[in-house]
Order: sequence, then C-alpha cells, then structure tokens
Amino acid sequence: MRHFLDIHKTRVSDLRSILDQAGQMKSCRTGRFRGALDDVQPLDGSMVALIFEKPSTRTRMSFDIGVRQMGGQTMVLSGNDLHLGHGETIADTARVLSRYVDMIMVRTFDESVLLEMVDYATVPVINGLTNRTHPCQIMADIMTYEEHRGSISGKKVVWAGDGNNVCASYLHAALAFGFDFVFSGPVELSPEEEFVELLLSNGGRYIVNDDLKTAVIGADLVVSDTWVSMHDDQSSKERRHNLLRSFQVNEEIIAHANSEVLFMHCLPAHRGEEVTSGVMDGPHSVIWDEAENRLHVQKAIMRWCLGQ
Repeated sequence: MRHFLDIHKTRVSDLRSILDQAGQMKSCRTGRFRGALDDVQPLDGSMVALIFEKPSTRTRMSFDIGVRQMGGQTMVLSGNDLHLGHGETIADTARVLSRYVDMIMVRTFDESVLLEMVDYATVPVINGLTNRTHPCQIMADIMTYEEHRGSISGKKVVWAGDGNNVCASYLHAALAFGFDFVFSGPVELSPEEEFVELLLSNGGRYIVNDDLKTAVIGADLVVSDTWVSMHDDQSSKERRHNLLRSFQVNEEIIAHANSEVLFMHCLPAHRGEEVTSGVMDGPHSVIWDEAENRLHVQKAIMRWCLGQ
C-alpha cells in the first residue's frame, strides 16, 4: 500500500513516474478540460474520502474533479463532520473510514492528525496539506516549470517571504529534483531547521539572502505565498506585514532575475501585498497553469497510490 505523505518520503523514480503520468493525462484529450477522460477509468467503482479540517478552494475542487474524471466518487467531509480527535480518536476514525472507502485525502492543521491516520488506515492516505508541508502543490509547481522550461535540475529557485509549509516542500523538492534553493525572507520566519538540514546533509544547495533584489539575480523561478493565514489574529497579521514588507515580489524585483524567469504562487494571493498585480498578470507569471496542474498531478498521485 502506498501513501503520498511528503516529497522526501517518496522515491525520486516514483516522483518522476507521477509527473510523467500527469503530463500524459493532461495531453490525452483536447477541449475545455484537457486530460478529463481516460480510455480506462482507473477509479471506476472507487470511493475517495476528502477530509478538510482546513478550508480549501483549489485542493477541494482539484481532488473532487480528478476523482470524478477517473470514474470514482467522492465523500467530502469537514472537520465538523468527523470531529477528528474529539469524541472519537483519529485512529478509530481511520479504521472505520477504511471499511467504507478506497482512499483518503486529508487536509489538516496538525501533521500528527495525518500521521495517526496513516498508522491506522488500511487504505492509501494522501497529504492534502498540513501546517508543515504541502507536497501536492509543489509537484504541480515542478510539472508547471518543466512544461515551460524543461528540466528544473540545476536551476535557481528563489522563495520570497515566509518559510512556511509550501516553502518546506520546496526544500524537499530541491533534494529530489536537484535545483538550487534560495530563501529570501525575515530570519524570524525562516524554514524549519530540520528541513534545511535534511537538504544540506544530503548534498543539496541552500542559500539565504535577505535582500530580495540581489537574491533573484539569475533566478529561473521566483515563488511567493501569502503573508498571513485566515486563522491569524490581528496582532499576528500586523507583525507579519511588518516583517515581510520588504519581500514583496514586484516588477522591479522580477527585472533583476533571469530574462526567462517564471513566477509562481500557490494561491489565493493578496494582490498588492506579497505580489503585485503587474507580476501576477505579467508575462513571467504561470500561476493559472500552476493551478490547473494541481488537477493533473493529483490524478497521477491517486493512480500511483493504487499501484497504477
């Protein structure tokens, strides 16, 4: 049984197989929803539980649509529907769900919820996001970059802003796919030391540069994310804005990067905060391709989890 939990917990050959299959599914049909149908419906007769302790737009839509496109059905459950860890243990919930469904996707806050689900589920579990990592998003990002520019190996990727869960999965991807990773953000919001050490101890290249203008020189990809979460209180929001103000990705910043640089953002974006509209809607932005590729990558991840 295969779980998709984090990029660094998945063999590089399997990551490559997932990306290859995602590309094939995307290109196998033309029209409004490219790759919408497969000749063989790999999830025909399957039921997939989609658990959302944390609200979502892209994750919910892309997984739900992806399952349906492959012939399966979904059961979408919120944290309130399940009361995970409240009244019934996560372990018991995992045991029960495993009797009803063929696969579980979990989008949660605390990573321990995901890991306990994995320990007791007898069906594949996919990490849809935790507060520590967001592997499905970065798989879509790698797919998007390579569609536009070829192999990401040896390229320079600059992260601008908070060293959050998306940034953490980029650190894992830097090791798996062989690109240089530059963190440009406030020291108070640096990535988890555990993830940085994992990259460095395995020969990866990690650079810190708190001057975004010089950090992006020669960059092939610049990535940003929101400065605040919907769950941050007002004092936390103000503190984060003050820390991150100088790490906005704007037209001047992009002008210092490689002339062929791409810009990505996992969305939702706060235009005028972490990134300007001029960059989001500009010629270097591939954010809409990036959003679409969540669908194709996650379809491939689900097939991989089922041994297809």
